[in-house]
Amino acid sequence: MTVPTGVTSALATDLYQLTMMAGYFRTGRHTRLATFELFTRRLPANRRFMLFAGLDQALEYLEQLRFTESEITWLAALPALSRAPAGFADYLRRFRFTGDVWAMREGTPFLPDEPVLRVTAPLAEAQLVETALLAIVNFQTSIASKAVRVVHAAAGRPVLEFGARRAHGTEAALLAARAAHIAGCASTSFVEAGRRFGIPLSGTMAHSWVLAAESEEQAFRDFAALYGPEAVLLLDTFDVRLATAAVAASGLTPSAVRLDSGDLLPLSREVREILDRGGLAATRILVSGDLDEWRIRDLVAAAAPIDGYAVGTALSTSEDAPALGGVYKLVEIERTSGTRAVMKRSPGKRTQPGAKQVWRLLDDGVAERDRVGLAGEEGPDGAAALLERVMQNGVRLSPTPAIDALRHECAERVSAMPESIRSLDAGNRYPVETSAGLARLIDADSA
Repeated sequence: MTVPTGVTSALATDLYQLTMMAGYFRTGRHTRLATFELFTRRLPANRRFMLFAGLDQALEYLEQLRFTESEITWLAALPALSRAPAGFADYLRRFRFTGDVWAMREGTPFLPDEPVLRVTAPLAEAQLVETALLAIVNFQTSIASKAVRVVHAAAGRPVLEFGARRAHGTEAALLAARAAHIAGCASTSFVEAGRRFGIPLSGTMAHSWVLAAESEEQAFRDFAALYGPEAVLLLDTFDVRLATAAVAASGLTPSAVRLDSGDLLPLSREVREILDRGGLAATRILVSGDLDEWRIRDLVAAAAPIDGYAVGTALSTSEDAPALGGVYKLVEIERTSGTRAVMKRSPGKRTQPGAKQVWRLLDDGVAERDRVGLAGEEGPDGAAALLERVMQNGVRLSPTPAIDALRHECAERVSAMPESIRSLDAGNRYPVETSAGLARLIDADSA
C-alpha cells in the first residue's frame, strides 16, 4: 500500500470553506454541480513560465477525503458552526469527493490564466477542497519552476537537490525533493524522498567528519576505506589546496571531491590541476554553497571544471519567488435554469468564465503559441490539448506515472518551449491567445 505523502485530514482547509458548506447545505445548493479552475494570474519575478507539479498528491488528497467522527464532534462545538442546520453532521459523516478532475500532466510548462487543474463536482465538495489543492499545487509548482531554471543553467551537468535542512519543515523537504526531481534534478540528499518516491540519493560528508578525526588525511582515509571508489571527499574544512594535494598524494581514488565555500571558479581550476597531476583525472569536482541559477550560469560560462552542482536553499524554498499566487475560482455553476458560466469582475482580479481547455501549437517540434478556449470548443488543427481527465466520480482513471517517466516527459515538454522562454535573460513573452468562443462569452458576461 502506498504511504500517503501529503494532506489527509478533511480539516486541512480554511474555516470559511466549512461555513459556506453549511450554508450550501441549508439552502439545498450543496448538490448543484460546480466547476472550479486552478490557475495563476501572473508570473512571479524572474519567471518566463511555470512548471506544473503536485497533481499526484492532489488526487491522493481527493481520494482519501473523509471526516472522522472526532473531527465532526470537534466541528460541532465551534461557535462559527453553531448555527449549522440539522443534518449537517450526518452529511459530513457520509461526505466523499465524487467529482471529476481534469489536469495538465505534471512537468508541463504553463502561463498565466491557463487552468492547470479543473474540478467539476457538487458545489460543497468542490468548495471544501480549495485550500488543500492550492497549498499542494502552489508549493510543488513553485519548487519545480525554480528547479527547471537551475537545471537549465547547469547546461547538462547534474544538479543535486540538497535543500532539506533549509525547507519549511520535513513535509516541505519531501515534496520539494519530488518536484525538483520531476523538473530535472538528478538526485536528492533527503533519504525519505528516496524511499517514498524512488529518487536517487546522493551525499558526501560533513565538515564535522573531518573535525572529529585525528587529522584531515586520516578523515579521508577512513571515509575511503568504508566507501571505496564511491567516496566523495570534502576539501574545504581547512585549506582547499593542501587538502587536494593530500588526496592526490594519498593513493586514494575517490569518485569525486566537493567544494562548499570560497571563490569556486579559481578554486575548481586549481583543484582540477592538482588532481590531474596526481593521476586523478577521473575524480569529479562537485560544488555547493549558496548556489542558484545565476551563480551556476556564470560558472558554466567561465568554463569552470565543475562536474555537478549541489543546490540547497535556493531550490527547496524557491528563494527569489517563494510564493506562487495560484488561485482556485468558480467558473461555472448549475442553476435552476441550467448551467451558467460565471466570472469575477473585481479590478485586478477578473476571472474568465466557463470550463476551459488549453491547447499548445507546435511548429516543427517547437511550441509556437497557446490558446485558451472553452472546453467544448474544437482546438486549432494539430494542437495538443493540455488538460486531460484524470479522475471520474472521485476515482483516479489511471495510476500515477513513475517519477522517472514524469521526469522524462517534463524534459521533453520543456525542451519544446522556445529557447527565448527557457533562457534566464529577459526576452519576448510566450504568446497565449483567447479563443473566439471564450472571447464572446467574456464580452457577454461583461455587458
